Amino acid sequence: MDAVWMLPVLLVLPLLLWTSSTFVFYFKKCFYVAYMMLLAVISIPICILKSGGRDIENMRVIRFMVHHVKYFLGLRYQVSGWEHLQTDGPYVIISNHQSSLDVLGVMEILPDRCTMIAKKELIWAGTVGMICWLGGIVFINRQKTSDAKNVMSDAAKTMLADKIRLWVFPEGTRNQNGGLLPFKKGAFHLAIQAQVPIIPIVFSSYSNFYLRKEKEFKSGSITLKILPKIETKGLTADDVTTLSEQSFGIMRSAFLEISGQTVQSNGPSTH
Repeated sequence: MDAVWMLPVLLVLPLLLWTSSTFVFYFKKCFYVAYMMLLAVISIPICILKSGGRDIENMRVIRFMVHHVKYFLGLRYQVSGWEHLQTDGPYVIISNHQSSLDVLGVMEILPDRCTMIAKKELIWAGTVGMICWLGGIVFINRQKTSDAKNVMSDAAKTMLADKIRLWVFPEGTRNQNGGLLPFKKGAFHLAIQAQVPIIPIVFSSYSNFYLRKEKEFKSGSITLKILPKIETKGLTADDVTTLSEQSFGIMRSAFLEISGQTVQSNGPSTH
């Protein structure tokens, strides 16, 4: 009887995928979340056996496990500027943030001994939160500025002591408005305090394949442009604003360049 009930579903599913862009949108979104949670379930014991617990080296496992997910969603990445990641020692990566899909781009180019700074709420995201913790991701409370500053200060010390790299989204939230949101200062305080370079990375607009308001999620291509590093040696806290504005200008120009001149406005993203 179970097989009989499944038959109509199997017949209707391809029809909906073929005819309804809204159904495809929700199907892909649900598949993405569920599959990432499944991959986390598989990765958690591997990371524990490999490293014994929370360790930045677990990001290698996560990178390997996630790398193929793009194919199921019909996404392709074109990367330029690889040479700018061939930098020894610790550094801070900053990039624009459009969607939870950014994780796939991060894992496409994530350097060794690099982890991320993420909102504290992520740690409660089931198996995904657990694997993030095991990967050494630094969690910050965005609602408490003093706590965030303390975390950033500790992260700067850890960067130098353990020779690690940190990936930060300076916009502070997901954004699909056809440009970049003003940068928050945390990443720049971090880089200056540690006296390490900043490497900007820009994701092209997702508007050619992913439109949240219109409920469209098609196959598509994303360009990742890795820009030359920005040195911070000799800079002080007084230079944070200038550094932030310089980085914003460089990244915004690159975003418009690689996204073309017909970037669609889609408003701040909550997904």
